[in-house]
Amino acid sequence: MRLTPESVAAERAWVRDRAPVVVPLINETRGVLEELFATEVDRVAPDEYRAEVDAVFADGDRAVNVAAYVGLLRDLDVAGDYPGFIVDEVLGRELAGTVAGGQPLALLAEATFHVADVHTHGETGGDASAGGHDPAGEADPAGADDLDAALAAGFQTRLPGWEWRESPSPFAVGPDDRDG
Repeated sequence: MRLTPESVAAERAWVRDRAPVVVPLINETRGVLEELFATEVDRVAPDEYRAEVDAVFADGDRAVNVAAYVGLLRDLDVAGDYPGFIVDEVLGRELAGTVAGGQPLALLAEATFHVADVHTHGETGGDASAGGHDPAGEADPAGADDLDAALAAGFQTRLPGWEWRESPSPFAVGPDDRDG
């Protein structure tokens, strides 16, 4: 794999174009989390997702890493799948955290990746090289469903809609809050 500004731009376009698959998975994941945590979470629209993809890729340092994880997961396949279970899970978790941003959002996205991953099973349409089902009857590459789950987890974490993120933290300390 060779990363260049052009290949990063191509991965950005691919991630943006993945909205028809990723946005429903974001909303499904938010629905599961709502139930688990007895809260309400706003749903995400495709345009919100695409705008956030643009924001992630506008940060060059983050963009090159996201592009690398996306490219690796799109191409990752292991004969028999199960022997590669760990590597696609690790890459997916890292992609989710990188998309989400720094701590604590990265950790939340990594945990959410496993929730989203339970709801993805490959065969997402298109051809295997695009992260979907191969029309010749071949199964998706091992990393394809982890890629979709990682994008859903990372973007759902960084996008607004969670009440606890809508107001300033009560733990923020400003310069006027010094002792003495």
